[in-house]
Amino acid sequence: MSSAYDWENPWRPNIESKMATTWGMAAAVTIVFGKYLPVPIPGKFTAFAALVCTSMAAYRGLAAYRRYVDKTRLQNFGIEFITTQEVKKKTDLAAKKNAVWLGFGFDWTDMEAQKMHAMLSQGVAQTMGKFTDEHRLNGAYWLHGLDVETDRFMDIGNLVGHTLLVGTTRVGKTRGMELLIAQAIMRGEAVIIIDPKGDHALPKNAKRICEAMGQPERFVYFHPAHPEKSVSIDPMRNWNRRTELASRVAALIPSETGADPFAAFGWKVINDIVNGLVSTGVSPNLAHLKRYVEGGADNLVLNTLRHHFIDNVPDWESRSSGFVKKHKDKVLEAYIDFYKQIVIHEAQSSDLDGLISTFEHNRDHFQKMVASLIPILSMLTSDPLADLLSPEVEIGGKRRSTDMAKIINNNQVLFLGLDSLSDGTVGSAIGSIMLADLTAVAGDRYNYGIDSIKPVNLFIDEGAEVINKPTIQLMNKGGGALFRVTIAIQTFADLPARLGDVYKSRQVLGNANNQIVFRVLDDETQEYVAKSLPKMKAKSLSLRYGHGADAHLQDEYQSSYQESMIEEEAETIPPAMLGLLPPLHFFAKVAGGRVVKGRIKILKDKD
Repeated sequence: MSSAYDWENPWRPNIESKMATTWGMAAAVTIVFGKYLPVPIPGKFTAFAALVCTSMAAYRGLAAYRRYVDKTRLQNFGIEFITTQEVKKKTDLAAKKNAVWLGFGFDWTDMEAQKMHAMLSQGVAQTMGKFTDEHRLNGAYWLHGLDVETDRFMDIGNLVGHTLLVGTTRVGKTRGMELLIAQAIMRGEAVIIIDPKGDHALPKNAKRICEAMGQPERFVYFHPAHPEKSVSIDPMRNWNRRTELASRVAALIPSETGADPFAAFGWKVINDIVNGLVSTGVSPNLAHLKRYVEGGADNLVLNTLRHHFIDNVPDWESRSSGFVKKHKDKVLEAYIDFYKQIVIHEAQSSDLDGLISTFEHNRDHFQKMVASLIPILSMLTSDPLADLLSPEVEIGGKRRSTDMAKIINNNQVLFLGLDSLSDGTVGSAIGSIMLADLTAVAGDRYNYGIDSIKPVNLFIDEGAEVINKPTIQLMNKGGGALFRVTIAIQTFADLPARLGDVYKSRQVLGNANNQIVFRVLDDETQEYVAKSLPKMKAKSLSLRYGHGADAHLQDEYQSSYQESMIEEEAETIPPAMLGLLPPLHFFAKVAGGRVVKGRIKILKDKD
């Protein structure tokens, strides 16, 4: 059984300093006595005694200094900055370790947790004194002083397990993401940044890092509020199956359950139009979909029928002429009749069957069923989004046009601003459809290019604005395509609020093997993080004094002194402490259960 002497309070008074002073004075007194007192003291004895006292003073002084440093380290605080060149050095150092740099800090073990519990038990104010400066009250800076900070790294292979950054507003989530982005750019990998709120520093720093690397052409900028500076990105250009395009747009339809008849009908209409466009050799985009959903698919049906007849029906013009005369030169009706009566028996097309059924659907009922689809398509094709999201490729055109596959294959850096502060609905729709496009690219990379592909780093700030079902699929299966997803949210409650399903939100949390937690004020989030860590045994020293006098016996007096060490089960990180973290400070729980207490500096060059 352990005794009380196996442990001592790390925050007790610095007794060693008094002992060192005493031994130093003893050394001085010994020398003085040996020199000036009339008592004959051998010189060798005086020197030996002084040496012993000096050695003890040095020994105790070193212990006192260490305890002094441990205590004064608790008060180190303040916002610091780091330059691009300094981040480059950290990235190079991390590359040698096959790791990614997290910041400055130390591994949080049961030893640091024990120091924290001892501090809380004794009282922070009693140990450190009361602070009067306002900025000292902005969080428990003393947590970072529980050990000596050094560079902290995480194995780069853990990034494929995806990362979740959690923290309330203005505590450093975006700045922490910025450092991860900078390292990914410096590694020469593809980087895609989705920023709903439009942080000004993110694109500036990303662009500056590309320029510092001598690769300014890598940076690609997209923002609806700045069409003059933006590239055009077609979110419908990449797909493996045609049905993906219908699912991509139908996912934006407001739905209580995700399986109501309006969403299902909207999916069918879009899928039929996509099939018709592909059959006629036209690459589907959002502008095409809006045109045929809102204005009717007459021309599309006619063109699709003609292409089918040309490819599959010999001598179709002469054979269909009788149907044209029968319908009094109403060509579309004549061709549909010709297809149903003659062609369907020779060369039936499921694509045509669906498109014709959509065309012949009762117009009044059709308009009611697509009433929730038309506003979405209108939002994504209104100026300037018509040009930004549905570009018509022109040789010598002024606007640069690209797509997600090109950006990834060229290892470029895309900043995708959504302008959600100005128009949250449209911004959310853009982000969702872009994420669906990325999921298609990930599937293509997994199926056809796994042996030669480089990692793709996807960073989503304010994930509650854009996260959707394709994002979950990307996190579930994107690791095989070397997609590394990093999502920043404010609380875990943001996920079910966005996805409409607590189980889907659990999928996101379950796929985030790495969690970097800044200050969080939400009780549920605090509890989730704390409960995911193992418990520990917190030790405390209990002292008991007693004395008494017997009133019947003269001069009889009793006294007692008792020491006992108490071990109680405690949280490795108490939930409430997550609400006391200062800005730019974090706890990181990385794959494998390792916990890091760290802090970051703000990326900002001297100019």
